[in-house]
Amino acid sequence: MASSAKQWTPKEAEEWTREDTIAVVISPLVYILLMLGTALSFMLRPIGFVALAAGVALLVVLVRVIDPKLSAVSKGYELRQKQYIEDLERAVKWEG
Repeated sequence: MASSAKQWTPKEAEEWTREDTIAVVISPLVYILLMLGTALSFMLRPIGFVALAAGVALLVVLVRVIDPKLSAVSKGYELRQKQYIEDLERAVKWEG
């Protein structure tokens, strides 16, 4: 995924993009495959191990696709929180 290496700004990361669509499609598949794979693996069914492996592989893809955007959004919130705390401290100290 070449697009997963993109450096996102917090504002860009808020927009809906292809990465979000990929995450929306892959995430239920991951959940279903992990759930069924785990259950069938406990019953020692070979298809369970295959489903579990596929679920883990898709989970890795999902994290690689969406993590850069989530990190950028998180960084944006951290900056806003820092600014809010500084403003609050100035107001409390009457620095205006």
